[in-house]
Amino acid sequence: MTDVTVLLSAIEQGEARTEELLPMVYGELRRLAGDQMKHERAGQTLQATALVHEAFLRLVDDAEATWQNRRHFFGAAAIAMQRILVEQVRRKNRLKHGGERQRVNLSNVDIVADTLTPADDLLAIDEALQEFEIREPDKAELVHLRYFAGLTEVEVAQAMGISRATASRWWTFAKAWLFARIRET
Repeated sequence: MTDVTVLLSAIEQGEARTEELLPMVYGELRRLAGDQMKHERAGQTLQATALVHEAFLRLVDDAEATWQNRRHFFGAAAIAMQRILVEQVRRKNRLKHGGERQRVNLSNVDIVADTLTPADDLLAIDEALQEFEIREPDKAELVHLRYFAGLTEVEVAQAMGISRATASRWWTFAKAWLFARIRET
């Protein structure tokens, strides 16, 4: 077990405080945030450091949250960061903020994750991913880890306890499914 997993267990049992967790995970959370910020438009007002802090606060402020291990914690962190970014885009896109959405033609694009980088497309990805999570939860977790957490195919396979070939097949399937779903909207 990693030090993070041991500390998460101690926190859950009341033997440690959540404040002890941040120094252990800050570097990795900062890398996750940096990876997520790469998908944002230039001129993004939210900085990676602020994203880390907001996500961490959301994670530790949730009294019902428990994390089984390091993978579970970082998966939850990646999802929290994704939600923060989606909320920010939605807030900016409200009519009172002058952000009317524009339709983007993706008919010539064959890979969702490599091409949908503008913030407007983040909303479409989020909506499709919510539906995908209901239908294919394991594959949706893979998408979170690859696209939002920035893990490689090998890292995802190790984290999820699946073969690299399975991770590759799931990634290909997920991209195709999400692209088809986004294209329908």
